[in-house]
Amino acid sequence: MDESGLPLVGRTALVTGASRRRGIGFAVARRLASMGASVAVHHHRPHDIDVHGEADDVPALVAELRTLGPGEVVDLDGDLGDADVASGLVGRAVAALGHLDVLVCNHTHGGDEVSLREATAEAFDRHWAVGTRATLLLTQAHAAQHDGRPGGRVVWMTSGQQLGPMSDNLAYAVSKAALAGATASVAAELASSGILLNTVNPGPVNTGYLDGAPPALLELFPTGRPGEPDDPARLIAWLVSDEGRWMVGQVLNTEGGFRR
Repeated sequence: MDESGLPLVGRTALVTGASRRRGIGFAVARRLASMGASVAVHHHRPHDIDVHGEADDVPALVAELRTLGPGEVVDLDGDLGDADVASGLVGRAVAALGHLDVLVCNHTHGGDEVSLREATAEAFDRHWAVGTRATLLLTQAHAAQHDGRPGGRVVWMTSGQQLGPMSDNLAYAVSKAALAGATASVAAELASSGILLNTVNPGPVNTGYLDGAPPALLELFPTGRPGEPDDPARLIAWLVSDEGRWMVGQVLNTEGGFRR
C-alpha cells in the first residue's frame, strides 16, 4: 500500500465479461478501480445483445470507472470463443497498461440452456470454448508475461456445480465444473512463479434474471435476498489484494447461506 492508502495502486488488472452495469464483472472492476488499480475491462457486445436483448454503453461505463481511483481504465472487446482472441487478450491488456498483475475470468457463454436429453455437440463445444478453454488460455498467457513481481493473482468463476444439480443447463454446468476441478492443479503450478489462483462460486446473484423472484425463492436465503453483484466482488477484491496472500488453490462459495 502506498501513501495514498489505496491497496492496489501501481497494480493492473484485466476483468473479462465486465460490460454490463448489473453484472458481477463490472462490480469487480469498480472495486479494483476504487482500490487504485489500473483496469482493462473486456466486453463482447454481440453476446450481450443476444442474451440480454441490449448492451450497455461501454464508453459510459469506462468513464464511470475512471472517476473512482487514480489508475488507468481501458476497454478491450472480443469473442473469447475464438481461441486466438482468448490467447491474445492478455497481450492487448499488457500493451495498454504496461504489465498485468491480476486476471479475473468472469466471462461465460449465455444460452443453450438445455438438459442432457436436449443437449447438442454444438452447445457443449461453445460452452467449453468460452467458459473453459478461454479461461485456461487467458491464464496461460498471464503466466507467460508475469515477471515475478508481488501481487500476481488469478480468479476463476464457477457456479457451485459441486453443491447441487443444474440439470436444465448442463453444458454450462460442465464447463464451470471443469474449472473447479482444475483449480488445485493449475494453482500448484502458478504458485511456483508467484501467481495465486483461486476460484469463486458467487452463488445466486441477481444480475437481472432474479428480478421479481417469488417469495418461495427468497425464503431459501437466510437474509431474505439473493446476492448482489458487489457481494462476490468484495471477496474477489480481497483475494487479489495483499490481504488474500495466504489463500491459494481454493474453490470458495459465497452464497449468503443459500439453502439448496
